[in-house]
Amino acid sequence: MEVDLIFKIAAVGIIVSILNQVLTRSGRDEMATMTTLTGLVVVLMIVVQRISALFDLVKELFRF
Repeated sequence: MEVDLIFKIAAVGIIVSILNQVLTRSGRDEMATMTTLTGLVVVLMIVVQRISALFDLVKELFRF
């Protein structure tokens, strides 16, 4: 596994966490929730791309 992937996911988590705290403290709970959901979607898209690449590699390896 590449270390860059872990750093990207951690960076998204840190940014979302900071934005969530700022928005919650300013009374915008709905925006904080939407920010958290957006961060989750971004991370899931990164992970899905990597899983897709893994499946392509396995398919190529076994010549399916």
